[in-house]
Amino acid sequence: MSNMLFVSGASGALGRRVLAHLLDTHQIAPADIIAGTRTPEKLADFAARGVQVRHTDFDDPPSLAASFAGAARLLLISTDAIDRPGRRVVQHTAAIDAARQAGVRHIVYTSMPRPEDSLVTFIAPDHVATERAIEASGLGWTILRNSWYMEIYTHALTDILASGTWYSSAGNGRSAPIAREDCARVAAAALASSGDGNARYDVTGPELLTVDETAAIVSRASGKPIRVAHVDDDQYAEALQAGGVPPPFVPFWVSIDANTRAGLVAIGSDAVKTLTGRAPQALADFLSTRLPAAATAAAAV
Repeated sequence: MSNMLFVSGASGALGRRVLAHLLDTHQIAPADIIAGTRTPEKLADFAARGVQVRHTDFDDPPSLAASFAGAARLLLISTDAIDRPGRRVVQHTAAIDAARQAGVRHIVYTSMPRPEDSLVTFIAPDHVATERAIEASGLGWTILRNSWYMEIYTHALTDILASGTWYSSAGNGRSAPIAREDCARVAAAALASSGDGNARYDVTGPELLTVDETAAIVSRASGKPIRVAHVDDDQYAEALQAGGVPPPFVPFWVSIDANTRAGLVAIGSDAVKTLTGRAPQALADFLSTRLPAAATAAAAV
């Protein structure tokens, strides 16, 4: 029986780190790893290490079963196809169907916090539909409900450090942001596991933080005072537009704060340590490697 592991979206930021952990942390033989991507040339470095790199296009369903051939476990990294409603569900469903046809026994899927009642309607319905399709597939499954990446939370650090003001409509809502690297460690561990039972994990950072507490951590790490401007959703949308966020994405960012304010991401768990044996990175430690570049850019604004 095959023990080969398949990583979809393998040339993306998360997928590449998963591949690295499979090879270096879990000591999986390169020949037992399949990396699927629409751009195989971006994985030349992993191919050179002996990883099987296969062209994999979720928009070409007839080709997927052949791409997944020989794999026992599949990491289905949610795609970035959020340009039109429903496209991602079609892609994911095609991949699940093809996995079953190809003889895959277990699917690991990267989802989001509480998609079933999330206010982040830009992406939540896709995750709900995908989770249900996996559950109905008859395959074993592991659902990883990843908290918001610290990289997302710090996307505006340059502007925040330059202005000294952090606009937010999240109120006193809490969230537990997590570094992408920790999500990669968890995904690699779940994929490399020999367990075939079904499980759903909330994958979170170590601290449940309000925006005021987050801003205080940024302020201490940067040595710059930061004021949180608590605004309503409409005012936050105006601030985002004034800051140059493209109009189609403004509702997405507003919904993230509204979701936080409603308490829908106030979720803490020990899943990272349970699955990897090591606690996730704290925000202050994460920022220690990110703030110098952001501070330099802010000084130039």
